[in-house]
Amino acid sequence: MLKIKINGSEFEVKKGLTILEACKEVGVEVPTFCHDDRLKPSGTCRICVVEVEGARNLMAACSTPVTDGMVIWTESKKVVDARKEILNLILANHPLDCLTCEKSGECKLQDLCYKYGIKGSTFKPNKKEYDVDESNEFYYSDPNKCILCGKCVRVCNELQCTGAIGFAQRGIKTHVTTPFDKGIANSTCVSCGNCVAVCPVGALMPKKKMKYRTWEVKKVRTTCSYCGVGCQLYLLVKDDKVVGVEPYFGEPNRGLLCVKGRFAYNFINHKDRLKTPLIKKNGKFEEATWEEAYDYIVGRLTEIKEKYGPDSIAGLTSARCTNEENYIMQKFMRAVIGTNNIDHCARL
Repeated sequence: MLKIKINGSEFEVKKGLTILEACKEVGVEVPTFCHDDRLKPSGTCRICVVEVEGARNLMAACSTPVTDGMVIWTESKKVVDARKEILNLILANHPLDCLTCEKSGECKLQDLCYKYGIKGSTFKPNKKEYDVDESNEFYYSDPNKCILCGKCVRVCNELQCTGAIGFAQRGIKTHVTTPFDKGIANSTCVSCGNCVAVCPVGALMPKKKMKYRTWEVKKVRTTCSYCGVGCQLYLLVKDDKVVGVEPYFGEPNRGLLCVKGRFAYNFINHKDRLKTPLIKKNGKFEEATWEEAYDYIVGRLTEIKEKYGPDSIAGLTSARCTNEENYIMQKFMRAVIGTNNIDHCARL
């Protein structure tokens, strides 16, 4: 354990932590744009700078390891002035369209500008204007709102391992794009939306089927039903309708989703969606209760087994089920029905 001081208070923290991790562990908030616990520290955005006594310059909290006896100030005048200047520089090339921006209410840039009282920039804009890339079916990219934190690029490369986007050019021309600026639709993008999930501003946003503001929705945690991994996610609910999906940052997926889990939720509100069991009577399907459906299944299986034997029945399980559910199904077929006619679709 190391003994350190943060804002005048003494703490003991584990060796090997960064200043940001140590602050988080003891409940001291340090703002970030580029940091993500799942990614290697990059120190790109510099908004997390803190003052360390004895150091010549302000230190990036996300990439500086703590040392024994370190004295850290997270909101000193020097730190606050530096953060204000960083926000001032960012806003020089960032559109001030917060009133109509889809990210309003959950934008980190907006929150920090509010916290430090930054209403606009004193610097002259010098950034090239880019077209909004709407070629992807599920989300759009607006490079004009990008603050070059690099989280989307790192998530795509380090976690998703797709490598669909990266930084192009240098200096004031630097921007996040696909190879040769050909557009998302012409890249290796798999539409997972993990870049969208980590973007701190409105540069990457889902294409909404129904308009909503972040404060209008209720988040309901649930399990994705598209496969057996059990990814956790939040359904965004407005007026009793699912209007969007956000990843849950926990096990087993740690905030990552695939294209189905992230964007394929519209079936929930479809008028033809089945919500009750159907039993065919006189050639037509009729709605039934679950009790009626189970009784019918048990009755027919028993009748078929007695008349034709257990090998006249077969079971097919699904990759959408968990391993435990598939195990139970094969146990049911072998031990209850008495047949080895059990198979698995092995794919969706």
